[in-house]
Amino acid sequence: MSDILWPAGYVPGFTDNYCSNEVIVTGLSVEELWPLLNTPHLWPTYYANSANTRFYDGKGPELANGDRFYFETFGFPVEAKVVEHVPPVVGQAARIAWHGWAGSTPEDRLDVHHAWLIEELSGGRVRILTQETQVGKPAQALAQAKPNPMINGHQDWLEGMVAAAREIKNTSR
Repeated sequence: MSDILWPAGYVPGFTDNYCSNEVIVTGLSVEELWPLLNTPHLWPTYYANSANTRFYDGKGPELANGDRFYFETFGFPVEAKVVEHVPPVVGQAARIAWHGWAGSTPEDRLDVHHAWLIEELSGGRVRILTQETQVGKPAQALAQAKPNPMINGHQDWLEGMVAAAREIKNTSR
């Protein structure tokens, strides 16, 4: 199975907060899941913790490497830039990662690297992995929160994406 590619300064274990969520499903393909992740305006349709997505510089509606975009999640207004974008290709994992940030002072600044991969596995299975590392005082607080809002929120995102893909597949039959 593939791994997330971490940039310097965001390697898990060396940041203020880290979360990892994964699902492995059958009955779906990478190509059926990819548009739901790669099109931010669809996120709020299956993930309640996402809102007000928009692109900058006339980009969109799908993500591409280098694109700047905005969304709101976990109570944070997040500015983001796509730093990795590998659409589905047979035999390799599809990947998206962005650097996101919120706040402007040492007390409220939060920087994150949020990465995703979607890959085919043997036996007709598909793996969706999302991992995020965070740096800053808000990340330190999130790391201490119980239950963990990042783990729970990202699990909702994964499960919502799978449910949305299944619904789309079933209605298109």
